[in-house]
Amino acid sequence: MVTQAYRFALDPTPGQERALWSHAGAARFAWNWGLAACRDRYDAEGKWWSGVELHRLWNQVKKTDPGLGWWGENSKCVYQEAFRDLDRALRDFVRSRKGVRRGRRLGFPRFKRRGRCRDSFRFCTGVMRCGGRTVTLPRLGTIATHESTRKLARRVENGTARILSATVSRTAHRWHVSFTVQVNRTIAEGHVRPGSAVGVDLGVKTLLTAVDDQGRVIEVAGPKALRAGLRKLRRLGKAHSRKQRGSANRAKAAGRLARHHAHVADMRADALHKATTHLAARYETVVVEDLNVTGMIANRRLARAVADQGFGAVRRMLEYKTGWNGGRLVVADRWFPSSKTCSGCGARKPSLSLSERTFRCEACGLVLGRDVNAAINLRDLAASGAERLNACGGDVRPGPAGRPPAKQEPGTAQAGKTGTAAAQATATQRADAAFAHTSGNGVQ
Repeated sequence: MVTQAYRFALDPTPGQERALWSHAGAARFAWNWGLAACRDRYDAEGKWWSGVELHRLWNQVKKTDPGLGWWGENSKCVYQEAFRDLDRALRDFVRSRKGVRRGRRLGFPRFKRRGRCRDSFRFCTGVMRCGGRTVTLPRLGTIATHESTRKLARRVENGTARILSATVSRTAHRWHVSFTVQVNRTIAEGHVRPGSAVGVDLGVKTLLTAVDDQGRVIEVAGPKALRAGLRKLRRLGKAHSRKQRGSANRAKAAGRLARHHAHVADMRADALHKATTHLAARYETVVVEDLNVTGMIANRRLARAVADQGFGAVRRMLEYKTGWNGGRLVVADRWFPSSKTCSGCGARKPSLSLSERTFRCEACGLVLGRDVNAAINLRDLAASGAERLNACGGDVRPGPAGRPPAKQEPGTAQAGKTGTAAAQATATQRADAAFAHTSGNGVQ
């Protein structure tokens, strides 16, 4: 049994859309109410309420405060899940300050403001089902969907899936529902092409350059969706800034700008899904670099190009797609010099500027594309079994002060480790399941 998500676009009626806005506002109010209660208690006692305690306090206050008489218009799950999210945010904040939580340092949770935060809410109990082109949610009833839900409905009817929760969110002008589902999924014991391997080098000029064990070169240019739509993005941004604050025209301009951003994100996700699905289905071993995406985005000259390619999403998708196909993902050490090392003789250059797109070896005279040379070195790394990690499993170089070195990602195999790494996918990763069976159209 694995946990994955099924996401569907909704087509609500005007009355249902008002109910969606009401539930989103209730979730935002519950978050702000709980955060204010936690801050007041912390100032007085030096500790805050847990999610369960907030829910008990809310049940007491909502019946006595006349200003909260409207709470019954929305599902009780909305308030309960908002308190759980706040409790999780507070615990993550503490763990981040202590250096236990991986990733960037988190700040203290902030109050949510209408129009400045993501509109979303979640159901954990009640009637949650789907069928045909409709979904049924607690207190909202049956809502039409923009696409068919038969795939999930068939799994639920056959008893191979169970819906755990439903999260409703808004992106630009469209409402979506995401079902978190426990699915009895069959994972392949072995890859259909055992022994096949490919090295993948990510770049800003080309989305990815891969070289397989047969010497074939695969290049995916990528749509560069943000760069292609940058002119329109600037025009929409200027139009939005010129509108008077609080006016209806400014709201319309904000909607047009949000729709354009959503279109750019959809184009990028579509290209990434097609490329990663093709690689995971065709090759048993996929080798990628452990790129410092956060550090690359900090470079103001590269930030836009790096963000437009979606380097982090490529690795995340390959992690679970290789596992679904019976393969494995090998992550090279962050300091492995794939671009500076000659794939012919192994000689290493002391430095290689980013502007040098052609690799020229002074030792053996090899002349090869920079990305192709790096992909060959990554492909050969899986067969060499070179160890690139220190004893504790973190990076060789130390991290920021007060933070332990990063461990290896779940569901991946580091260079030098053999065997298939079973990917334990999260709900966000499993949301991409609908694309896992697509072919590699557009991949040459």
